[in-house]
Amino acid sequence: MTKSKKIVNDKPRTACGLFGVYDNPNAAVWTYYGLHALQHRGQEAAGIVASQFQSDKQRYHFSIVKGMGLVTDVFKDYSILKEQLKGNTAIGHTRYSTTGSANNEKNIQPLIVNYRNGNLAVAHNGNLTNFRTIRKQLQDEGTIFQTTSDTELLLHLIARSRKKTQIEQIQEALDMLEGAFSFLIMTDTMLVATRDVHGFRPLALGMKDDSYVVASETCAFDIIDAAYIRDVEPGEILIINTTDNGKTELTSRRINKKVEKPHHCIFEYIYFSRPDSTIFGESVDKIRRKLGKALAQESPVVPEKGDKTIVISVPDSSNTAALGFVTESIKQGINTKLELGLIRNHYVGRTFIQPEQGLREMKVKTKFNTVKGVLKGKKIVVVDDSIVRGTTSKQLVKLLKEAEPKEIHLRISSPPIVNSCYYGMDFPNREELIAVKCNEDIEKIREYLGVDSVHYLSMKKMLSSVPNGEKKGYCTACFGGKYPAPIENVTDKNELET
Repeated sequence: MTKSKKIVNDKPRTACGLFGVYDNPNAAVWTYYGLHALQHRGQEAAGIVASQFQSDKQRYHFSIVKGMGLVTDVFKDYSILKEQLKGNTAIGHTRYSTTGSANNEKNIQPLIVNYRNGNLAVAHNGNLTNFRTIRKQLQDEGTIFQTTSDTELLLHLIARSRKKTQIEQIQEALDMLEGAFSFLIMTDTMLVATRDVHGFRPLALGMKDDSYVVASETCAFDIIDAAYIRDVEPGEILIINTTDNGKTELTSRRINKKVEKPHHCIFEYIYFSRPDSTIFGESVDKIRRKLGKALAQESPVVPEKGDKTIVISVPDSSNTAALGFVTESIKQGINTKLELGLIRNHYVGRTFIQPEQGLREMKVKTKFNTVKGVLKGKKIVVVDDSIVRGTTSKQLVKLLKEAEPKEIHLRISSPPIVNSCYYGMDFPNREELIAVKCNEDIEKIREYLGVDSVHYLSMKKMLSSVPNGEKKGYCTACFGGKYPAPIENVTDKNELET
């Protein structure tokens, strides 16, 4: 009997979306909608925890609902939000795993505990690079871990701290961590939002109806009509609580580490974040258009006399870069037209089963189809944001050739990926990357993919397309740059599973 197998998504994946609400009776409902807007950041699992003060017992109670699947799978019934998740403060999480198995339900976030200072809940986007070292130390001292996720480490460090106040305990724990992290931490009385000193992953502060909200991306504010205030700064510990006179206040502390400048993940601009978001203080749409324009400047495609170049994107993450490519091409006087040459099926879930194991092209055909009348006999430019293994790109080219274009020119709005990521992106092993397998030889990559030409955006052009300045800096380790934060020897994200 032929075995079924899951479709492999040949794209880098990010590790989760965060949303939090402080002091509003609609906290769980807003969090649900916020997570829905952040679904692109993680489709493996979702969860919400809400905090309610029980006046009859004179204590706070944390209620949690979480499960495998999309946000709409986990919260199928609206009554869950109103009846099970009661309270005025809530945090939520959509998950894509980079540490700990995707199939281990214990790893689903938020994680909650009750310790000597009360309740504690945490949701995390990122990857702790000293996780294994600290975990082993704690295990040697008798700590029992319930999950294989690096997120649990923070709960243990807070609970073990001998500092007197909760915020001091939280700060001491955060000071011990290395790597990439954006955390939402909920206590009985506070909502804490914090980012690592490098600012690898985004985290933003907003407001709706005099209540503060926090999210990985600002598109999650738009869905509930919240206003964006500012980013949580790299290295900031932002505390939202209520004063004795009943007013909500913001206070800020700093993680006790310093770096010369931030190292924002540049892939957030290239691929991860939604184009309608503002991250790291800048419009994603604006940056992607610039990347597309830079690509056309470096490697334009000129049609034969009397003809035009047809530009198509690989939907959806490359749509905006394709617009930029066309705009710049026309500016150069090149007869260029943007067309919808690929149609994406948005209803293919992450566990879609391939009908036959040997039918590799089905991986692409279940997700994309061509508009043959647009492509036949044309010189086409296919704009994509990145190539990881190259397997999907190769299948996509084969699909496009069935539409009988005259030529296929592939343009990538980022440099070749040559290194693994340890800061919250799930890349394959370095040896599996197409650029590494082809020794970064563009001609070999072109031959493997079966296109007439291929061009990756240069590192120089990429960096000139993103905001620069005294407080701006980017992590480019996956493109061959330096790793800005210390890393451990890592084998596999599932290595701790039994």
